Amino acid sequence: MSPTFASPPTWPWGVYVTPEPAETGITISEADFQKFREFFYRKTGIQFDSSKRYFVDKRLAERIEATGSGSFRGYFMLLRFQVNGEELQALTNLMTVNETYFFREEYQFQCLVDSLLPEIVARKIDRRPIRIWVMPSSSGEEPYSIAIYLLERWAGIHRWDVEIIASDIDTRILAQARQGLYSHRSVQYLPADYLQRYFKRRAEGYQICDDLRQSVEFTRVNLSERADTRSYRDFDVIFCRNLLIYFDDVSRKTATETFYDALKPGGFICLGHSESMSRSSSLYKVRKFPSAIVYQRPLEVS
Repeated sequence: MSPTFASPPTWPWGVYVTPEPAETGITISEADFQKFREFFYRKTGIQFDSSKRYFVDKRLAERIEATGSGSFRGYFMLLRFQVNGEELQALTNLMTVNETYFFREEYQFQCLVDSLLPEIVARKIDRRPIRIWVMPSSSGEEPYSIAIYLLERWAGIHRWDVEIIASDIDTRILAQARQGLYSHRSVQYLPADYLQRYFKRRAEGYQICDDLRQSVEFTRVNLSERADTRSYRDFDVIFCRNLLIYFDDVSRKTATETFYDALKPGGFICLGHSESMSRSSSLYKVRKFPSAIVYQRPLEVS
């Protein structure tokens, strides 16, 4: 039987960097910055501290100029009252610059194959697919890495269907992930035979093969919007790496509760190496496996 990834039904976030934006001549006052920071936090759960002031001011100035708003006040009115929310999405895309690469923190993929999946399979009482949610998806390296790792390292892929859903708040980065085109830097840690087997050489870099592109469902999700996450349920494993460090305590607690609701009883969540669930929630059980420490939604007691 050939490896199969079931296609799931249609159901963001990244590492902030500070590239040099173009000068616009528009200034943002301290009061403007505070007003925007509170608004953006309510909408996305992301809170910019003073160290990000330069980054935020420049991005706001760029969008004020691009929309012809003329001033922060005019632009802020557009953000608040535009019915279709297109400008808020455009600004969110600009504020969440993503950076990652294939097989980042590979030890967690090893833990998935060696420890998590054997437990999940052992207690399954039906033939429903194993469901994995990656949040944030960024430009797709993480969910595609999981797909490759399962095909290469997990014998169970010949017996079980797997659904991989990858989500992000950034619509621009989701389009990039669906295209699956990557630079040499993104693929530099992949074994050479994996690169040859799963990628095609393009003038712009390396494009992941069609079969893998079709094996991952990419969706836009804002963790701060309950309407966005309500349909995300019955996952066996969630990868949420290097996201919670950008949230404050309130947003972090909300996110961990959202993930708890999304997991099946006994399901697992993997966080980034510098993140800890113990600072955010007491809902999860700490599990220490040979390859990694992960967090588990406790099994329900009948």
